[in-house]
Amino acid sequence: MSRHVAIVTDSTAYLPQRTMERHDITAVPLTVVLGNQALEEGTEISARSLALALQKRHPVTTSRPSPEVFAQTYRKVAEAGATSIVSLHLSAEFSGTYDAAVLAAREAPVPVRVVDTGMVAMALGFCALAAAETADSGGTVDEAVAAAEKRAAATSAYFYVDTLDYLRRGGRIGAAQALLGSALAVKPLLSLDDGRIEMLEKVRTASKAIARLEEIVIERAGAHDVDIAVHHLAAPERAATLADRLRDRVPGLVDLHVSEVGAVIGAHTGPGLLGAVVSPR
Repeated sequence: MSRHVAIVTDSTAYLPQRTMERHDITAVPLTVVLGNQALEEGTEISARSLALALQKRHPVTTSRPSPEVFAQTYRKVAEAGATSIVSLHLSAEFSGTYDAAVLAAREAPVPVRVVDTGMVAMALGFCALAAAETADSGGTVDEAVAAAEKRAAATSAYFYVDTLDYLRRGGRIGAAQALLGSALAVKPLLSLDDGRIEMLEKVRTASKAIARLEEIVIERAGAHDVDIAVHHLAAPERAATLADRLRDRVPGLVDLHVSEVGAVIGAHTGPGLLGAVVSPR
């Protein structure tokens, strides 16, 4: 490790592997429980396998990493030369991952700053990347945390799901639960707001919802320099089409990432997910 401030995140950041290697970012895996099997996200279960299980209505749940897993990660990072760690994680509204990291940080061999970014997927990934770039340039722990928090405050995430049923079953729909009775009959557009999933709009058809998602992203991006991520689960054609249109229509686009979400997020959204993260620089 070439720098003293190490960056740790979790597997829901969905950063490209080459990006994590280039910036020396470590991701702690969450767990997907499929039937009676507990599988690590990113290594032991693929998004495709998860989508198939969901389509067959097999029981799927998720769980946080244990504090011991975080403790092992912090020890390994410290042994590699880090003198301090910034540990950035998905919203505590979704998972106990942040709490597990806090417990482990108390016994870590070097100081650890644990941050609940209030984000998930590449909204979290962009935060981790901002912290890592700051650390790469010689920034302190405080500066790396500030960079991540600034990126989080500016980042927006929107997504379309074919049905709210998966979010309802997982208890992650937040305040939008009150709308379930009517929303289950339409195509919902949702947003990430204060670390929670909230209903943004209800649209009558999938095609209209996806077209509206495109317009929302373009409006949010404006003319600023922005990074955008397009996520999907078992919907590669939808994702490719949206990405192509955003390339043509967002004047300040710097980087565009297109990826299938991992099993943890996919378990709560279901196949057909199409999401977009807008992160101004």
